[in-house]
Amino acid sequence: MSKRLSILDRAVWLTENKHNPKHVAGFHLMTMPENADKNYCTNLVAESKKHTQAYYPFDCRVVSFFRLAIGLKKVDNLDMDYHVKHHKIADVSDMKALHKFTAKLHEPMLDRDKPLWQMHVIESEIGKQFAIFFTIHHIYGDGASLVKWFQESYQTEPSESFVPAWATQRKKYHRPKKNAYLSFFVDVWHFIVAFFDIAIIFLRLLLKLLRIYPVYMPIPFSGTKTLLTGQVTSGRVIATTDISFEEITALSRRLRASANEVILCCFDIGIHKFLTDYGQEFDRPLYTQMPINMRRPNDPVGGNKIAIVPVQLAYGKKDPYLRLRQIIENHRIVKGVAKRVYPAAFSYYTVLIQGMAMFFEMLKISALFKPLGNILISNVPGPKQTLYFKDSRLDALYPISTITPGGGVNITFLTYNDTANVGLVCCDKDIKELESMADYFKEAFELLKQCIDDPSLTTDDLGEIAKTPTKSILEDHFHPQPEIQNLDNSDKNNQLKT
Repeated sequence: MSKRLSILDRAVWLTENKHNPKHVAGFHLMTMPENADKNYCTNLVAESKKHTQAYYPFDCRVVSFFRLAIGLKKVDNLDMDYHVKHHKIADVSDMKALHKFTAKLHEPMLDRDKPLWQMHVIESEIGKQFAIFFTIHHIYGDGASLVKWFQESYQTEPSESFVPAWATQRKKYHRPKKNAYLSFFVDVWHFIVAFFDIAIIFLRLLLKLLRIYPVYMPIPFSGTKTLLTGQVTSGRVIATTDISFEEITALSRRLRASANEVILCCFDIGIHKFLTDYGQEFDRPLYTQMPINMRRPNDPVGGNKIAIVPVQLAYGKKDPYLRLRQIIENHRIVKGVAKRVYPAAFSYYTVLIQGMAMFFEMLKISALFKPLGNILISNVPGPKQTLYFKDSRLDALYPISTITPGGGVNITFLTYNDTANVGLVCCDKDIKELESMADYFKEAFELLKQCIDDPSLTTDDLGEIAKTPTKSILEDHFHPQPEIQNLDNSDKNNQLKT
């Protein structure tokens, strides 16, 4: 057995089913070199399949007893025809069609008898663009680990040779041997401290429920029911969008907020608008599930070292700036709690509340309860310079996650080359697209910027702000920008109608 699994890893495995697979994906948009021929993707797939020597964790499958995961075990051989797939679609730059295609790739479970990953190379019938959709099970690692592994397989300059992520040999971390007896007593002490902190957390949640101590973290399962929440079903919808991370950080400094808080506010406004389109309007706040990285700077990558706790978003205010201040206050209450308690306590708290949500999902009764959250938003720092896979340029890398029990939208943004690449995913039981939500997010960002100098702007103005047509980030490299024409007031009003 090559690796033991944490409680959170085992919970991920135990609760996986065909309706809610627990793999995540990296959605890579690529540009071939100018001299590439029509067989470029075919040759890339053939070369990739030649890398049959894999390294941890890509060479491991999960060993389980009934449904309980025991550990990871190295396999002798890889079935490269299973792990590397080749697809062809009409036009990769048609993002709406590409979203539908990749959503179908994201729906099924990975084969549990094999190492839990696949690389899908998606070829376009026209142009020099293609995509790579790489799926990998969450049991192998959290977002920070996965990004580090994939970044190691890219290069800063084009090259004729390449080593894919699974064939990249990584530095092993050698931990010094510990005294078994001393380690036992240290672990017992850590458990006692964590147990004490968990008791304090639940005591304060009880005091909040009784309205004695109202300023604290949200009470679990107090989220707002919407058409996006409830029992998770098997279908998926995916969308992606991009926004300048330099603009995000500049706006966050101007508003005295963190970049995460600005993003939270924009998605909060955007999702409210999205739900309004489906006839759902309410004054109750939405809740986000906030991942907290519990990994120390020198910890080895692999496994999941995160805590996920709910944070209340904004409500009752139409001024975008006031909504942001509400989110900042609520966000910092939770961050303050996280700083005061023992780190392991927050992890155990995550296992308890997420485990209960997973239990409801296993019994298919999630729709009977309020969700833990309506949104899960996480931020993954990525590479700051342009990267290449072999001699193809990486233009964007969108993280596509799994869906938490109780449903909702999982939104992850990864910073690459000063751009926030945003990936959205949810189940398709009541909706058929997420592109409009992605558009509302970008509009909400513009609204938040403009409301600083124009206090008359409100969330009711969302949908009236001029938008450029949605298009692939790849198109910027091949098509000139259209000239902006001046419109008179009557034409402009017609142009801005949604």
